[in-house]
Amino acid sequence: MAEARCRVLSIQSHVVCGYVGNKAASFPLQVLGFEVDPVNSVQFSNHTGYAHWKGQMLNSDELHELYEGLKLNNVNHYDYVLTGYTRDASFLATVVDIVQELKLQNSDLVYVCDPVMGDKWKGEGSMYVPKELLPVYRDRVVPVADIITPNQFEAELLTGRKIHTEKEALEVMDMLHAMGPETVVITSSDLQGSLGSDFLIALGSQRKTRADGTKVTQRIRMESPKVDADFVGTGDLFAAMLLAWTHKHPNNLKLPVSRSSAAGMIRHSVAQLSLPLTESSGPLPR
Repeated sequence: MAEARCRVLSIQSHVVCGYVGNKAASFPLQVLGFEVDPVNSVQFSNHTGYAHWKGQMLNSDELHELYEGLKLNNVNHYDYVLTGYTRDASFLATVVDIVQELKLQNSDLVYVCDPVMGDKWKGEGSMYVPKELLPVYRDRVVPVADIITPNQFEAELLTGRKIHTEKEALEVMDMLHAMGPETVVITSSDLQGSLGSDFLIALGSQRKTRADGTKVTQRIRMESPKVDADFVGTGDLFAAMLLAWTHKHPNNLKLPVSRSSAAGMIRHSVAQLSLPLTESSGPLPR
């Protein structure tokens, strides 16, 4: 008998023109054998980086109605929830309610959250979603998430800590672990890497609890050459691929991150491993 396909509830954006959100995440997950049920948090003509964009936002009542339809037909059985871009705080709170209900019926469900809030340009960070989303992400979403994929700016927002050094980045990831998630990947940063200013650093941390109750932390670093161009949808693709490869290799953060980055680019970096990924239970070796 064929193995049942893992089911993913993917709640993120949809655009008519371009590839971000569910348009960037759904097909790659399907190629890797996952059954994807997309819910579009927004339906826009194009991503909001354009001079003009039009469309609609799904509100919390409409999300609840869609989920109730799944429940009435008894098809609300999922192995993963994946979330990304949304613009409404009440919608995001309803996502949390849905995740908690799904976890009650499946204790093994894994919630992968890309806390899409903003990014840095030329060293300055700014939010491109309403600021009201930050406390919902910090106080309600992150505590129920199992895997989160913030960029440096989003990690700073969630913890209230600035990152200037790799040591501070590790401390911020520890703070995020303490909030709930087992796996934290800072998908891009403006830290200075060992290869120079033409490379970007991504950092990851996975904290597992052994059978005897002790915790072990695996940390990784990846440096990738910068590209003088702007990309969209790469964070959405990365989060989806991290979900897929973590499912296949749940105890080896190095392999999921390297394979996920090989599927595309991490934010504004090329998916090319310039240094071996490293593991440690403390500060990363140089």
